[in-house]
Amino acid sequence: MSHSRFESIGAYLPSNIVSTEELLSRLATPPAFDLEKITGIKERRFRDTRPDSLEDSFTLAVNAARDCLERSRYGAGELEVIISCSITRSNEGTRMYMEPSFASTIAKELGAERAITFDVSNACAGMLTGTYLLDRMIRAGVVRNGMVVSGESITPIAETAVNEISEKYDLQFASLSVGDSGCAVVLDQAVDDADKIHYIELLTAAEHSHLCLGMPSDKSSGVALYTDNRKMHNEARFQLWPDAQGEFLAAQGRTFADEEFDYIIHHQFGAAAVPFINAVAAREFGAPIPPDLNVIEKYGNTSTTSHFIVLHDQLEQDGIEAGAKVLMVPAASGVVAGFLSTTISSLKV
Repeated sequence: MSHSRFESIGAYLPSNIVSTEELLSRLATPPAFDLEKITGIKERRFRDTRPDSLEDSFTLAVNAARDCLERSRYGAGELEVIISCSITRSNEGTRMYMEPSFASTIAKELGAERAITFDVSNACAGMLTGTYLLDRMIRAGVVRNGMVVSGESITPIAETAVNEISEKYDLQFASLSVGDSGCAVVLDQAVDDADKIHYIELLTAAEHSHLCLGMPSDKSSGVALYTDNRKMHNEARFQLWPDAQGEFLAAQGRTFADEEFDYIIHHQFGAAAVPFINAVAAREFGAPIPPDLNVIEKYGNTSTTSHFIVLHDQLEQDGIEAGAKVLMVPAASGVVAGFLSTTISSLKV
């Protein structure tokens, strides 16, 4: 069975930068905690809302796809499948489209006339879900290449939160952590172990779905993300990844330490949570967790694109050396967990 690889990557980030300090200054009632300290987010990107340069989900996705194709060996007309993974589906400004599919609209704009097109929606694990599906299609020989793409014009929820929050603690504070972005990757068949997706697996655990709203604790100084009771439940939720990957590796007679990962990329949803997740994982694996790559400080939570925005940023900054082995770990509403293992050598930005 053949493996797939990441052949090229592209991204698009709006030029409008909004700091956490600026965003909080718009609130009628400031929070009773340090949002920047809790989330680690200093700034994020907001889409352009000017009529002559309007940016929406479609615009962000297409810009990222074009950036990706500029580095790809494939032209748009050679793509065999396009999978769109956006949570937000705004086009023509604020119009939300379910049909026609976003993927078919993107393919038409790019000139990918041969491509099979379909959308997937799996919360913030969207692009990893698209990658999972395309990886399986390539392994099965159904297609030889394809693109996974997402454009997230998600900051309208931050704007709504700014207008509606009237309490020092409010369920909408999590909405202030998001940022707009677009990202795309092309996958094709791996030709050697230097560029290869070794494996990707996803799982869901709906019994923990009520924990998808994280609030600062009212029993602490505001640094903790969760109450003591919620911490206990979240520890169980965060064990989903190490339990699943541990079982997957054990079936092959391997351990986490045997994988020798160079880096790990978590979903970019909060700087305070990642050390907690890694501590749980280190305990369960009985092995140290590799260095964490992140961009949450400057881009915030970009939802479906977050893992690949990190990958793009680190490649651009020469933060990932050729031959590095990277582990991507989703954490999405639903709850969705999982893991992707890949070695990267020729992928460039």
